[in-house]
Amino acid sequence: MSKTEIIETIKQYDTIIIHRHVRPDPDALGSQVGLKEIINASFPNKSVYVVGEEEKSLTFLAKMDVIKDEQYKQALVIVCDTANSPRIDDDRYNLGEKLIKIDHHPVVDEYGDIRWENTDASSASEMIYELYEHGKDLGLKMSDDAARLLYGGIVGDTGRFMFPSTTKKTFQYAAELVTYHFDRTELYQNLYMEKDSLSRLKGYILQNFELTPAGSSTIKLPKEILEKFNVSPRDPGKIINVLSDVEGIKAWAFFVEEGDTIRVSIRSKGPVINQLAAKYNGGGHPLASGAQAESWQEVETIIADLDALCKED
Repeated sequence: MSKTEIIETIKQYDTIIIHRHVRPDPDALGSQVGLKEIINASFPNKSVYVVGEEEKSLTFLAKMDVIKDEQYKQALVIVCDTANSPRIDDDRYNLGEKLIKIDHHPVVDEYGDIRWENTDASSASEMIYELYEHGKDLGLKMSDDAARLLYGGIVGDTGRFMFPSTTKKTFQYAAELVTYHFDRTELYQNLYMEKDSLSRLKGYILQNFELTPAGSSTIKLPKEILEKFNVSPRDPGKIINVLSDVEGIKAWAFFVEEGDTIRVSIRSKGPVINQLAAKYNGGGHPLASGAQAESWQEVETIIADLDALCKED
């Protein structure tokens, strides 16, 4: 695949519909809507839409479009930041004429007519900026709002440039993005401001997490605890890194009850965890992954597997 092929394909279509993964994070929205804004700035006569479920906590970044099935006819569909097709938000992605995948996760699903997969990139937003850099001589233009979105996506997926995925290229792109006109202070405030209920849950986690001699740490958040602190099942994911600075922790997992399943968020400082996540209906990056458990009994199995992984490290 070449970035030129993606750009030339974009030029060929009058209607372009951009998807991303379910439960969007800043990188999913930053790459999805950042790409839309670049295409709008570059080719103003094209009709470009972004689709998927709204994430209330991230509407300050962007809002989704509502479109009809008929609009997919003869459309180009682009999916950003999504490793496997079951996680694509809005299953109409296969109604278009051609499908492009742009992603930085380990390859687990080779969907799409054109695929650009780069596991060395810090984020999908970094990849979209790289696409712009490559395409400046081919007609691509950057806008202030596209820069805001891509910068927000990079910041979100690098943990404010603290994760190992951050490279020299990441810093170079970020430096170029901040030359555009947007309020970085406001962006950071919106990305990292917490409700008091979430801050109190953070205190609960710090008081109740378990840590084994091998360096694995876990916290269980059943619905009773979520209700006590008045938080939704999605909220704990925003503070997953609360344990990252605790001495002795090699890898940690949150187990959050949501409906009939238990969502599992796993992070690591060293042990590779994405294969463990894949074992339990999940996947992701080597140091940041997600999975699902069908019962609290299965949670105990995941805890044991995580501890064994830390012992091997």
